[in-house]
Amino acid sequence: MNLTWTPQERLFREEVRAFAEAKLPDDIRGKVLRHQRLERGDYVRWHNILADRGWGAPNWPAEHGGTGWNAMQRLIFEVECFKAGAPRLLPFGLSMIGPVLMKYGSAEQQARFLPRIPRVEDWWCQGYSEPGSGSDLASLKTRAERDGDGYVVNGQKTWTTLAQYADWMFCLARTDSGARAQRGISMLLLDMRAPGVTVRPIRTLDGGHDVNEVWLENVRVPAENLVGEENQGWTYAKYLLGHERTGIAGLGHCHRELGILKRMAEHARSRGRPLLADSRVRDRISRIEVDIMALEMLLLRVAASNDGSPGPEASVLKIRGSEIQQDLAMLQMEVAGPDAWPYDPDWMFADANWQGPGPEMAAAAGAGYADMRKTSIYGGTTEVQKGIIARQVLGL
Repeated sequence: MNLTWTPQERLFREEVRAFAEAKLPDDIRGKVLRHQRLERGDYVRWHNILADRGWGAPNWPAEHGGTGWNAMQRLIFEVECFKAGAPRLLPFGLSMIGPVLMKYGSAEQQARFLPRIPRVEDWWCQGYSEPGSGSDLASLKTRAERDGDGYVVNGQKTWTTLAQYADWMFCLARTDSGARAQRGISMLLLDMRAPGVTVRPIRTLDGGHDVNEVWLENVRVPAENLVGEENQGWTYAKYLLGHERTGIAGLGHCHRELGILKRMAEHARSRGRPLLADSRVRDRISRIEVDIMALEMLLLRVAASNDGSPGPEASVLKIRGSEIQQDLAMLQMEVAGPDAWPYDPDWMFADANWQGPGPEMAAAAGAGYADMRKTSIYGGTTEVQKGIIARQVLGL
């Protein structure tokens, strides 16, 4: 694998960088770089700006309306957009259900749903985890019973990210209670506006509302919204999780937060000198920077193999990406010092002037640290990922 930048790749990087600088709205950039809350409209605006440029689906093949970019181009695009202060592209449609429908969905499902994803004409959410089925996802209890020309779904999903905005859910449900756990599960495309769907917010440690619990009470799902074959949903679920875990590595996020960390260390003072002048602080920042470079190389190797479809190696990316994101958040909080904790919730949720006791750039460090604890849990805990690596990569 050649990891040297080609002249074409350097030109592409400059093109993406210039585009993001010129087209990313200042109000969205400001929220992202200050770690303030983004609203639905912020995400949708950025998606549509990219779609107007033809970049609405950077990870999709051209035959499905994507860019057809190779692994290096996708990496360049992600890193440069994040560095510019762009929001993450919503993964639920682009990186999760989209690839599943391309591989396993019917022609009708592809024609109906895929064209609407790049512009977020449909906002998707993930109906996997349940109160008693997180790491052990195969133990899920949500049921889908066949009734005439459709299914009736009953159950509860939890930790459903941004379900408050969602139009559709890709939902795992048990369709054969007598089968072995993994073999009795199906994947259904569920309309979040259907009668019987109730979304309730879960407030997280940082004060945010990113996740929800979703109650499903006699929700009817047409049979044509079954993905693939009945009782084969575990196969599709694993395929989707490979794409999710690659995204959770958060390489673009790591590059952006490293830049923010360096700026914080330049402005923070200890005994009248910038913290960045302290060799111990520089050493810790350098170690994280090396870790990010290693993660980048690993991501390129995984993306360049398996025809771009991540296998069990994605679990390695998920573990290292989670650890690095947590390390960055920890060091940002340490650099901010006492100014990290007294953040103002109103400032976090609105485009307001900072009224806190310390510098604005330190305002969200404590909230960010609390929020990043989730990275080693969602998408499969670190313990689950190590089990996958042991069995499927190392053959233990």
